[in-house]
Amino acid sequence: MKYSFNLEDASQVAIGAFALGVPISFSEEAWKLGVTLPTFNLAIIFCLSVIFLSFFAYQSVFQGNIVGRVPIFLFRIVVAYSIAGFIVALILLSLDKFPLISDPAIALKRLVVITMPASMGAIIVDSFDKE
Repeated sequence: MKYSFNLEDASQVAIGAFALGVPISFSEEAWKLGVTLPTFNLAIIFCLSVIFLSFFAYQSVFQGNIVGRVPIFLFRIVVAYSIAGFIVALILLSLDKFPLISDPAIALKRLVVITMPASMGAIIVDSFDKE
């Protein structure tokens, strides 16, 4: 059972985020959602991402037992989403679809939209290695 988060876990999260982030980052529909999506819907997507990340980590990574490990559980959720977001940002930046300087609102929206599935890929790959 995992009691910590190490470099191996971080690399698994990055690989999982990349695996699902790449195909979606190449999608014009995802780019357009980043332009047209209202803020309320963006907040819903973010909340759904965190909720499903938490459910999956609770059941799969921690096997329903977080007693005494709540800080590492929360840390794993935050780190998984953050690494997935970083990977998505790099992918979008390489595709010239992450206008962080010229239009940060669109960049943030695209980031949240694509990080949702990428974060799920991240936590799923992280769960493959149970100790």
